[in-house]
Amino acid sequence: MKVSLVLATLGREQELADFLKSLINQTYKDFELIIIDQNKDGKIDAIVEPFKSCLDVMHVKVDFTGNARARDYGIGLAHGRIIAFPDDDCAYDRNVLKKVVAEFKRRPNLSILVAGSYEFSSSRFSMGVNSDSAQYFSRFKMMGVEFTHFFDQKKIDGKQFYLDHDFGIGSKYSGAEGFELLYRLLRAGSTAFYTPEIKIYHPDKDHYKLGTGRMLMYSTGIGAYIRKFANQQDAFILYYIIRKMFVAPILKMMLALVLLNPKKLAYSFYNFVGIWRGFLAYGK
Repeated sequence: MKVSLVLATLGREQELADFLKSLINQTYKDFELIIIDQNKDGKIDAIVEPFKSCLDVMHVKVDFTGNARARDYGIGLAHGRIIAFPDDDCAYDRNVLKKVVAEFKRRPNLSILVAGSYEFSSSRFSMGVNSDSAQYFSRFKMMGVEFTHFFDQKKIDGKQFYLDHDFGIGSKYSGAEGFELLYRLLRAGSTAFYTPEIKIYHPDKDHYKLGTGRMLMYSTGIGAYIRKFANQQDAFILYYIIRKMFVAPILKMMLALVLLNPKKLAYSFYNFVGIWRGFLAYGK
């Protein structure tokens, strides 16, 4: 079962090199890496070239930017049955692909497999929605984050397997491209399973200590994708309107007040503002 890894990259060098090194150590070898290079200066050419002798690498240079657009472009070049979208600043545990393929074989009806996102050299979770318990999930409890999702092209609705170019880094709404795709596929009937036993490493960037600007930027994508499905009169999205736009941010702000933590309060406030900004802006 061949795996295609579609990696969009822009502006990163050492992080990309570290990811490529983690692929060399994979115990499962039937995979290809498709690098969609959005750099204008050839800055990663010297990094990628040495790996071509030991990995199946397709290095494609494009004249556009946008994470979703680049990943969407890579889907059209992929030869594998399983497709994933690793970030250019993540790294795979050596058994990631072996375990991914084993899970898909063990669960013949599985459409989407989600791995755990961990901090580097740590057992702590980092980005996305994670749990200590393996579980099937629906659109009411979407798990993981875009770089931890694996898709079986034979088990999903091919007409729904694309990235919306309005979402993600370099697009109109900077974030939520993975959850927009995941929600759409689950709505179409895909079966999804999460397991923390598959470990993908990524720095934790969802923390208030990193500042409020990042939260404000990425949360607009959450509000926008909620509005997208609300515009489609999707009754199930009401759950996310209540949870993401009212309950969760308000509770987080109240907790920050109780704990007298002004930085966490500001972070939660900008999350609230960003979600509403994206919700009100979508479609204009």
